[in-house]
Amino acid sequence: MAGELVLVIDDSPTILKVVQLVLTKAGFTVDTATDGEEGIAHAAQKRPDLILLDFVMPKMNGYQVCRALAESLELKDIPVVLMSAKGDQVGERFVKVMGIVDYITKPFSPEAITAVVQHTIGKYGNGAHVEPLVDDDELPHREPTAPRTSLALGGSAERRLDALAALREGLIDVLVSESDTHDFETLMRRKLDDTLLLRLLDPVSKTLGGSDDGSALRGNLAQVPLAEVLGLLQQQRQWGTLSVTRPPGESGEPSAKIDVFFKAGKVELTLAEGLGEEFLVGRYLVDQQALSRQDLELFLKSRGPATKPIGEQLVKLSYVTEAELKQALARQTSERIYELLRWPAGRFMFVASRELPPLAIDAGLALDIDGILMEGVRRVDEWHLIEREVGDFDAVFLRNEEQVQNVGKARLTREELSILELVNGKNSVKDIVRQSRMGSFEVSKMLFRLLSIKLIRRRVAPVAV
Repeated sequence: MAGELVLVIDDSPTILKVVQLVLTKAGFTVDTATDGEEGIAHAAQKRPDLILLDFVMPKMNGYQVCRALAESLELKDIPVVLMSAKGDQVGERFVKVMGIVDYITKPFSPEAITAVVQHTIGKYGNGAHVEPLVDDDELPHREPTAPRTSLALGGSAERRLDALAALREGLIDVLVSESDTHDFETLMRRKLDDTLLLRLLDPVSKTLGGSDDGSALRGNLAQVPLAEVLGLLQQQRQWGTLSVTRPPGESGEPSAKIDVFFKAGKVELTLAEGLGEEFLVGRYLVDQQALSRQDLELFLKSRGPATKPIGEQLVKLSYVTEAELKQALARQTSERIYELLRWPAGRFMFVASRELPPLAIDAGLALDIDGILMEGVRRVDEWHLIEREVGDFDAVFLRNEEQVQNVGKARLTREELSILELVNGKNSVKDIVRQSRMGSFEVSKMLFRLLSIKLIRRRVAPVAV
């Protein structure tokens, strides 16, 4: 193992320099790229033995880079190791997806990154075909995240949940009557068909608290990650309604509820209660320029008592087309699920039924959960970085007028300029979100950028004497 080429794709100059220094010292040749587009170009030109890939990047995120690599006959067999600041949530979920064979959590030690690279090149080098299945027992840099277990539905609730989780992660030992050792993946495909998986779902659902109210699956978000629930419903091609409720927050955040409607494992629509105006369909129609803000406000004033959904009325009155409405509903539904993934507390309940509400049937979005989860986890990953700087929604910021004058506004987008105008030392983040009619995630990202280039600063509360 000498001189193998490792391509590092990361938008952090510090990470690039550190990894290059460490791996060069260990005898590898290192190439670097600062974003996904540049990384794909380097991979096509130099055909590295391994790619170390950051998840949160501009232009293309880690998932989009992997998808592009997987679609290339020349690049699809290059093994990819994911690097993430939230590796326990991001990496573990997407290992075994499109060439991602392993992950490592930032910050990592020089010994850890060297061990991962040596292990991966040793396993997939010399032109070996990439089968992205990770044996946790072989990895020197972290403990296995889920113990191997037998397929057994008896025992405690925790044991049953562990068994199902292990099954979904490909870590379960298939029990067969004969004492031979067939290929694991072949056994999985042969033994675990949809019928068996549906039978597995029932006892686990009862473990989670199924009752006579018709719920097939229920639990606590603090104990069962919602992403796992969504992935399970897609995998099982379930029909029905997943209802997720959030209790009131400590900072005055109201309680909320989001219903996600599934048809054959795909999301048809969401309905919500208690969310802010940013999640209403009108905002998305305005964002995609299907409707002007003035026309929307005029329509809302003249609407009268609401008897039909706003989208249906807008189409009927020829304000927007059906295609424009469907596009807005798809974005609304995706962003509501992104919001769900941010909730640290709450409860979920899935009721299996082939009879969906007419609204969900008419919408017929058929959204794939995998794509939503990839973007959702990227946002959660980025959100945690932003939260450390921006703080909660009650935070108030001031403009650094001298810096604004010196730097000028040419560097800012139209949206960033509009947010900067709303920073006045009085408006909280919550006020800015409401007045801008933008999403809280987008507003927080812009505030984070304005903070990073020192155009604004946090207002410090006066000290009580």
